[in-house]
Amino acid sequence: MRVGSQVIGRDEALTDDQLRAAVPSIFATEAHESRSARFTPIPTIKVLDGLRAEGFEPFSAQQARTRVEGKADYTKHLLRLRHRSLANTSGDAFEIVLVNANDGTSAYQMLPGFFRMVCANGLMTGETFSEVKVRHSGDAVGAVIEGAYQVLEDAPRVTEQVASFKAVTLNDGERGAFAEAAHVLRFPKAYDEAPSPAPIEPETLLRPRRATDRGTDLWSAFNVLQENVIRGGQRGQVVAAEGSRRRASVREVSGIDQGRALNRALWVLTERMAELRRSAEV
Repeated sequence: MRVGSQVIGRDEALTDDQLRAAVPSIFATEAHESRSARFTPIPTIKVLDGLRAEGFEPFSAQQARTRVEGKADYTKHLLRLRHRSLANTSGDAFEIVLVNANDGTSAYQMLPGFFRMVCANGLMTGETFSEVKVRHSGDAVGAVIEGAYQVLEDAPRVTEQVASFKAVTLNDGERGAFAEAAHVLRFPKAYDEAPSPAPIEPETLLRPRRATDRGTDLWSAFNVLQENVIRGGQRGQVVAAEGSRRRASVREVSGIDQGRALNRALWVLTERMAELRRSAEV
């Protein structure tokens, strides 16, 4: 399925033809003309071919937008790869998330992710797990492939942490506090000294989109909040300072950097919620 500059594979891995049509910057083998001779381009397709040889396949890809003519083939892009052998019985899978650009806007980055197949959510883990960055200089391609294996080492730890989230039960007050913290992350301007009102209240972020997400455990709450924060679509009203009201809907988070920042912040928030809940039980 293609959505703008993003393409998502459902049951099958994405082919090169699908990737090239939606995310052409993956195939850049040279740097954008704005880069100096010291800048070493890292062909994402070369790294992808190496990971495919190890059994990893791309199931999602996204490319940043640009208004600069001729720069689309070099812009920042994100690939999510997973290995079928790492999927567990509940339909979850560990991923490697790759971010790269050959226009100088990003170093090569790799971080662990987690995919929840029931709702096609792509989650990124927090700062407690490995993140590898490789500068565009020297033997960059070799360093990237080595870094990918480093990220893979976190697969068991990420899977264990997901299991620990499922074992934590939240009461209504805790779920409400969780939603308020997520609301601050998604609508920070609503909490400024001169606030810009958010279109929805925190409790709206707790509304599940499917019956399977109505659990009281931390993992269910996290997935509901994450999906609502990233996908948007909720409708509400914005009340201006003079009291006037207008209808508004929450936009989907489509930017690579904003999506990544929110995903990772939500994961860290979930870790903290788990720690607080366990401390309360001692």
